[in-house]
Amino acid sequence: MFSGLRLRLTLLYALAALVFVLLIGSGAYLLVARYFSNVTDLALRHKMAHEFHALGAPLPPDLEHADRDWSIIRREVVAIPFVPPEPTRERREREETAYEEDDERPRSLTTPVDAAELAAIAVLPLDASGRLLFNPNNLDLPLNPDQEAFQTALAQGSDLRTITLDDGRRARLLTYRLTRSDGPAALQLVRELSDQDQVLNQLFVGLITLGTFSMALVGATSWWLAGRALRPAQEAWERQQRFIASASHELRAPLTLIRASAEVALRDLPPDESDQRALLHDVLAESDHMRRLVDDLLTLTRLDSGQLTLTKETIDLTALLASIQRQAARLGEQRGVAVELADVGGLVQADTERLQQVVLIALDNALRYTPAGGRITLAATPTERTVQIRVADTGCGIAPEHLPHIFERFYRADPARGRENSNAGLGLSIAKGLVEAMGGRIAVESTVGVGTTVVISLPRAPDRKPAESPEHIPG
Repeated sequence: MFSGLRLRLTLLYALAALVFVLLIGSGAYLLVARYFSNVTDLALRHKMAHEFHALGAPLPPDLEHADRDWSIIRREVVAIPFVPPEPTRERREREETAYEEDDERPRSLTTPVDAAELAAIAVLPLDASGRLLFNPNNLDLPLNPDQEAFQTALAQGSDLRTITLDDGRRARLLTYRLTRSDGPAALQLVRELSDQDQVLNQLFVGLITLGTFSMALVGATSWWLAGRALRPAQEAWERQQRFIASASHELRAPLTLIRASAEVALRDLPPDESDQRALLHDVLAESDHMRRLVDDLLTLTRLDSGQLTLTKETIDLTALLASIQRQAARLGEQRGVAVELADVGGLVQADTERLQQVVLIALDNALRYTPAGGRITLAATPTERTVQIRVADTGCGIAPEHLPHIFERFYRADPARGRENSNAGLGLSIAKGLVEAMGGRIAVESTVGVGTTVVISLPRAPDRKPAESPEHIPG
């Protein structure tokens, strides 16, 4: 029991850790991916604004702040600031001359990060038909002009999309329409994303590796912590189980002695001592009740500790239930209750003695709460994987509020009546434990005033093959 509880606690801790790792890992991955996306789009717009300035074309409204946004993201997002070397006089004059062309452009130097990002962008000037006019780039173009983006830009003024190249690489494409009649009809800027995808893949692999290592560490730590937390409870439970088992064994001897002494005294009493006979009969009845209670406690202790020995074999329910019905029918006659055998069939994998005990527990309860003139029916119906044994009675039934608790130990729907019937409330608990130990399930269906049905489902055994007749060998 505690091993299963320890495993569940470990899985619970590991699941909580897994959720935490997934949140942190996915958050980090999405942040990096979002940063790459924002930087790429801003770099494309910044480069596009620069090309518009170089061509002397009117700047579209949505590109007016591209330089400012690019400067802001450089200052706030780049983690390691770049301190440029002291520029020479020639370099300073060249930079000042370049910036005098546009007063709105920021007066800041370009860092190597900026240069690398902008250098990765290819420029494609297109004519009115969407054909490439010339290649202004230092390297070969990564792709031919995208006609769909070109047509969208002509219709709407601009287009921004992510495309997949022929070799499977991704690229970000920004297209703008130009309004000058003496220049290109449109500009397409292309930024390959293979380097970003490589970084994201490496980040993903790193997060998976770190997450796996973290889960292994958390799992081992959780297993140790769960075992340490449950150790006192497990030791107390084991002491309790040992005490119950020892007490059950020790009580058997005095109970046997009490019963034997009462039987001897009852035999030696004169017939006219009615009061003494009634007293000794009470002693015998209570001794039997205590003996059954001790046996039930010992069975429950063995079930809880997993020490109950079961010998599973293939059982023919037709023969077993017929034998049980004959035994119960004699008891039913004394109480005016008919015990009948309905359709019975099927083979099950179970322990014969324990299965008989379970069915007798169900029959005992049915006999207790079925009035004279009632009927109890035994049946067994095979299904695809199980065989359902049903013990149905026409008794008083069980109220709906009691049904969820009937398998609890020492629970009785009517305590006073249970005491009168020498019922300690352990029968159904034992039946449930035995059925589950044999790999089955037990359930109770009941309607007040109509009756109760106990359904025992056990694994179905393979049908026995008929014995093959020996071949006839001609003499």
